[in-house]
Formats: sequence, C-alpha cells, structure tokens
Amino acid sequence: MGDQAVFRIAGVLKSFGAVPVLRGVDLDLRAGAVTVLMGANGAGKSTLVRILSGVYPRDAGTITLSGEAFEPASPADAIRSGVVTVHQNINDGVVADLDVATNLTLDRLSGKGARLFFNPRRVRREAAAVASQMGLDIDLSASVADLTLADRQMVAIARAMAHEPKVLILDEPTSSLSSAEAERLFALVERLKARGVAILYISHRMSDIRRLADSIVSLRDGRITGRFEGPELDYQGAVNAMLGQQVTHSTVVVADSSSVIFRADDLRLTPSSRPFSLALGDGEIVAVTGLVGVGKTALAETLFGARQPVAGRMSLDGRAYAPASPRQAIADGVFLVAKDRATSGIVADFNLYENVSLPFLPRYSSASVLNRRAERSIARRQIADLGIVCRGERDEMSTLSGGNQQKVMVGRWLSQPSRLLILDEPFQGVDIAARRDIGNKLRQSASGRATIVFLTELDEAFEVADRILVMSEHTITGEHRNDRIDMDRLLAEIAGRSADTMGTRDAS
Repeated sequence: MGDQAVFRIAGVLKSFGAVPVLRGVDLDLRAGAVTVLMGANGAGKSTLVRILSGVYPRDAGTITLSGEAFEPASPADAIRSGVVTVHQNINDGVVADLDVATNLTLDRLSGKGARLFFNPRRVRREAAAVASQMGLDIDLSASVADLTLADRQMVAIARAMAHEPKVLILDEPTSSLSSAEAERLFALVERLKARGVAILYISHRMSDIRRLADSIVSLRDGRITGRFEGPELDYQGAVNAMLGQQVTHSTVVVADSSSVIFRADDLRLTPSSRPFSLALGDGEIVAVTGLVGVGKTALAETLFGARQPVAGRMSLDGRAYAPASPRQAIADGVFLVAKDRATSGIVADFNLYENVSLPFLPRYSSASVLNRRAERSIARRQIADLGIVCRGERDEMSTLSGGNQQKVMVGRWLSQPSRLLILDEPFQGVDIAARRDIGNKLRQSASGRATIVFLTELDEAFEVADRILVMSEHTITGEHRNDRIDMDRLLAEIAGRSADTMGTRDAS
C-alpha cells in the first residue's frame, strides 16, 4: 500500500496446539485511511485483533509501527505504543461498577505518570473534554452498569479515543448503536482520518462499509484472500473472497398462517406510548424492526415475562398469558434468545453442551441425576443443524468465535419445542454465512410455533421474515408482507415520519 503504510503486518502465523489459525497474514494499514476487514466466523479475525492488541503473542512474522518493531507485551503496552482496540464485547472496554467519568479517564488514572491522589474535579473535567470530542451526551455521574447497551458501547469507544491513537482497531463497533449514534461514530472516524490515524474497521454491515471503507481486505481460513481498493470498491467481490463462493440473495417464500398461537390486544409498553395489537401465527416468522431505543427490547422482555406491560392483555393458544417471570414463560413454552449474549446468554466457563442444556436441566434429570449422554446428544444435533464450528460438544464456550457462540445460543432455544420463540438481534456480530445458517434453521423449524425476531438491520429482516412490523416510540406503526414491499413507506415508518399508527392484521 505504498509509503503511507504506518502499520505493517507481514507473514503473521498463529496456532493453538496443532490447529493453525493464522497462516501468514500480510496487511498494511495506511495513515488517514479506513481498511475494512471482512471474514467469516472462525476465519481468524479475533485472533489477529488479539495479537495486534497485545493479548496473544504471534508465533512468527513481523509487525512494524511507523517503521519500528511492534512487540507489545500486554494490552497496556499496545495502547502506550499507540495501537488502541475497541473490542466487539462491550464489557471488555468498560468497567460496569464505575461511573462514566471514571471510565473515560481510567487509563490516565492508572497508567504511568498517574497522580498519587484522586481528584474528582479533575477527573470530571477531563471526562467532559473526552465526551465533548466524541459528541457523547451521557450523564458523567451515571454508573455504566445502568446504561443501555448502546450507551455502554459509546463509552467504550470514547474511552479509546482518549488515547489519541496512531492505529485504531474497531471490532463491529456499530452492532449496538442507533443510526444517530452510528453517525456520530462515523463523523469521529472521519476526523481521525483527517488527523492521520490508521483505522482497521471490522464489520459485515454493508451500510458501514459503504460509508467508511477506503479499502477492503477479505480473510478466510487464516489467510488474506482478497484486497479491494479504488474509487469503486467491489463489495460483492469482497464477500465472495471472504466466503470462498458466490453469494446469492436468499428469497423467502412467504408463509400465510391461519392458526393464531399468540395474540396481544391493546398492549401498552410505557405510560405514554400508544396501545397496539398483534397476532402471530403457527409457522410464521415476524420481524420487528426500528431504530435502537424505540422499544424492541422492551417488547421482547414483556413477551418473556421479564417486565410487565402498562396495559393490555396477551393470550397463548387461546388462553390468557401473563407471565410473572421468565421462568413461568419458559414453563409455558415461550423462549427468548437474548440480545446481549455476553451478559444474558453464554456461560463462558461452561462447555458447549452445558450451555445448550442450561435452562432445561430438569428435562435431562431423573431423581436429581443428570443424563449427560442426552445432553451431549442434543448438543451434537445443534452443532450439525447450525453448522457450529468446533471440535465437539465438550469445547468450552470461551474457545469459540463470537458467531459460533451466537449459534450455540440459538441452538439452546431450538433444542426444545416451544410455542413462541423470541429472538432479540440474533445476528449481532455474525458474518453473512452464519446469518444464513441461523435464518435457514429458523425457517426450517418454524412449524409448530410462532416466531418473532427483533432486528435493526433491514437486510436481515428481508432474509428471514414472512411479515415485517415497524416499531417507533414503543408502539407498532407499520406492517408489511415480505413481498413487493413499498420501501419508501417502510423507511418513512422507521424514521418515525408515519403520521398514523397502523394496527397489525390478525393472523386469522
């Protein structure tokens, strides 16, 4: 990439035991440019990021920063050298028990040259400066644990910005951000480019890539398989190089159901929101889309008994349904694939089959004795059905890539029959191939239950749903059959420009 390359990676190899993960990666990052790295789950992206951020040592190869050898002994060493990473797992970038101001200045407080005495006024002043640079509109005194997922992501990114990096690595940074928050991030990336920062941006979201990429690099099976530059980037070519095959757009054969499984009437999620009704049919997959913060997760949690509606009534199979807790919802056959797998999903210290069986242990027990053979058998079936990349069901979850962890979470709730399956952002942080695997499995197994999927990305909704509902201000504002959709109307509803709240049709 010429003399402008500030960060050069040459012939990097990494294996875990006898398993090679990186097989000679060559990658140059230019000053003042955004290089997008695309790779399927298990391609080696996370391992490469951990090497660059000082978490793992490399087995072979060289890395130079501004012409000097880059040999970080730890993440803190990498940061001091000017290579700063915002990891995909938000909790790696924030300390939940501290307030926002302390998080934004934490590295200055604990690093070399830190002052002996803690000065709350100075901390708040420095945090305010960081927040202003980022355009972060959050109460600096608020505990990070009390923030939304999107706000925690913004704090993690803002904390990284405080280091004034030479190289910034962003790993799926917009996965939890609203459109407005993503635009703030994009604006900041543009400012960093103007200051000569080299940026490695890991994403599968075409909206991000089209907005920011100066070049695209595809990674497959630990090797760089494609480089794409120039004024007209070959996005399709980059995806094909990432997957090693031609990708075709999936087409949904829309299912119409005549049998209602779940119904909500005059449901209100907040005191100020307008009531809405919906019906979900047997074998039907309904996607609910809208911007971050419009109430999608609130509706998912209400259906799952994790929060109570302000008003309205729900029914399941014709009987009143008012779960007082998730435990009761599960007993009634209502399952939820939660949005934040790191805090609400996986148990990293458990192996794969233990994670799959966790909510259903009584079903695997007899006289208080677990049937481990049955647990492992069910897990092996999910591994095969969802294409989970692993050595076997005994693998610890922490050894799996993020996309394969997500497949395990979906497989957990598909391992037992349900009447209503709720999925909140099930494709978050997974590549295009994994997204297709999950979507295909949802459609293949849809008969015998109703399925509702909460999604921010429209492409994901088009790939999996029979109907698409739009949420705005904690109510349903639009409905579309996934066939010849009026895109202007759909986008206007998502943006909140629809004048009237539209009731959803009954599945009956």
